[in-house]
Amino acid sequence: MKFSASIAFLALSVSAASAFNPSTVATGAIRAKVPFAGRQNKALVQPIGIDGKRINSGADFSLKSSGGDALETRGGGKLSNVDVPLMLYFLFWYVGNYYYNITNKLALRAAGGSSGFPMAISSLQLGVGCIYALFMWVAPDARSRPKVTMDDIIKMLPVAFCFMGAHSASVFALSAGAVSFGQIVKAAEPAFAAVLSQFVYNKPVSKAKWACLPIIIGGVILASVKELDFAVSALVSACIANMFAAFKGNENKKLMETEGVRDRIGSVGNQFALTTLLGFLMSIPVVLIKEGHKLGQFVELFKTSPAVSANLIASGLYFYGYNELSTMTLKKTGAVTQSVANTAKRVIVIVGVAIVLGESLDPIKLLGCSIGIGGVLLYSIIDQLLAKKD
Repeated sequence: MKFSASIAFLALSVSAASAFNPSTVATGAIRAKVPFAGRQNKALVQPIGIDGKRINSGADFSLKSSGGDALETRGGGKLSNVDVPLMLYFLFWYVGNYYYNITNKLALRAAGGSSGFPMAISSLQLGVGCIYALFMWVAPDARSRPKVTMDDIIKMLPVAFCFMGAHSASVFALSAGAVSFGQIVKAAEPAFAAVLSQFVYNKPVSKAKWACLPIIIGGVILASVKELDFAVSALVSACIANMFAAFKGNENKKLMETEGVRDRIGSVGNQFALTTLLGFLMSIPVVLIKEGHKLGQFVELFKTSPAVSANLIASGLYFYGYNELSTMTLKKTGAVTQSVANTAKRVIVIVGVAIVLGESLDPIKLLGCSIGIGGVLLYSIIDQLLAKKD
């Protein structure tokens, strides 16, 4: 798991550099502040200590004082009560999600928006994740391979299809409208999950949760009123993404309840890798049907436009990295913490991305966003709050 997290960190760092091209500024700052003799033209992406020397790969990034005390993660140091790995999971989950939304939007813009190649971009993002997943299986001591059977693969198909559908619809929604607006609509996913759980999967939803849904829907409607970049296609696509995501959640629960499947998959990382691989294969026919007649244009655009190629690859790495890290993070936390974390993540993404991309932040839109996301948080924790009172 440590190896996986470190690789994800490197992927995110390289992707950020490719998206914003900070190499000149960053390296100039390092050269100015960390002079040392005999500098050679080494690779730029190397950890540099405060003394100006390169840190050995796989080194301990602990800060040691003169007395020999180390910065420890659980177990008697100054941060003995802080789960530092969990904090890093949260950090890179948020950073990955934030930069995914930026690089994804930049790639979509450069490729022509919703009239360009959103399906090809969404599919290739999954393809980039597949390369990373396969690398993790073949790299020495990285990740043990799953021992799934063909029957297990068949049972995973509904989850993979819903995963692919949710991702493709989300990408199209973000290509048709503002990222902030798409995220606000996607925040209404609990409404879709409640309806499906109640009427399709026969899993009753509490009255308290039902009472929260008007708050969520009302917030989304209010945010839509003052949306300058409003598009019906963005709204519909985001709703379709919510539907697929709700189906995926229920199908995933059914899959994990199947005897022996969890053991044969082996880990959370393997589960997401298999889902990504299957989702990518399923997305290819969709791309051919939707954009097959103009794929030649896309190939030429990919070759000649760094704004498309660099941001597409970066967004694919970010998408895979933040999803895997979010799964690891949520596995280590409780239900309430998960709800708060998801809420905070969405607020950061909506506001941060809107500022970077120059999207509208009208007060009415922000109010609707606050009401909708607040309703999502309340929906997530209302049963626990009422249980404590009882």
